[in-house]
Amino acid sequence: MSASDLPDELWARVLELGAASSALGFRDLCCLAIASRRLGRLSFHPALWSALLSRDFPSQSQPSSSSSTSQQQQQQQQQLHPKSLYKTKFERHKVRMAEARRRAVFEAEARVLACRRRLADLEESMRAEGERMKAAAQELDNLERVRRTSVALNVWQPQVVHGRQKQLVQQCTVPVDSRLSDLNMELKVCKQQIATYKNSYNKEKHKLNEFEEALKRAKYHPLQDTHTSGIINEPRAKRKKLK
Repeated sequence: MSASDLPDELWARVLELGAASSALGFRDLCCLAIASRRLGRLSFHPALWSALLSRDFPSQSQPSSSSSTSQQQQQQQQQLHPKSLYKTKFERHKVRMAEARRRAVFEAEARVLACRRRLADLEESMRAEGERMKAAAQELDNLERVRRTSVALNVWQPQVVHGRQKQLVQQCTVPVDSRLSDLNMELKVCKQQIATYKNSYNKEKHKLNEFEEALKRAKYHPLQDTHTSGIINEPRAKRKKLK
């Protein structure tokens, strides 16, 4: 005895049990509908699509209010075949999912751009702090030379060397010792500030990697990212033109 010998009542019962137990989905019913005329007629039964409609769209299949407009909409929905109603709800759900996916992509892109902006600001801050530390180090080196020169003035030297050293000391118009202390403190502060910026930069870099991975996941689509996505999504007429 083959499956084709089973009566329609038994096939209908099998399909009803499959729809009720979530073992049978709308894709399965659509595949059965094109398998044979008999299965196509049985899979078009309103009870099957009503069960799928209540299972896949439970909140939308229940009445939301008792207003006249909602009652008219419910009457129109009752006049439609459950399969047509399921198709309408499915298309709306697909549009909402696509919009939610686009919003997720936009939010992920905004996070990536904001993180890159913060990284650029940190790089600029580190560059400015490095220039400040370089200038302080240069001034510190000059003052150290002046201090050594002022000490060397107390030691006998040739007149030419002594004159040059005296001229160098006279050109310095700031107190050497206090300025040296200030510059050493400034160098210490610059190094600490650069270390803080580097720490923040590394953290932001780690966040950027996470945000970029999240953006890749948000943009990923299993059908659009395959080589055959154009053939799958295009109508049959366009496929023939491509060939």
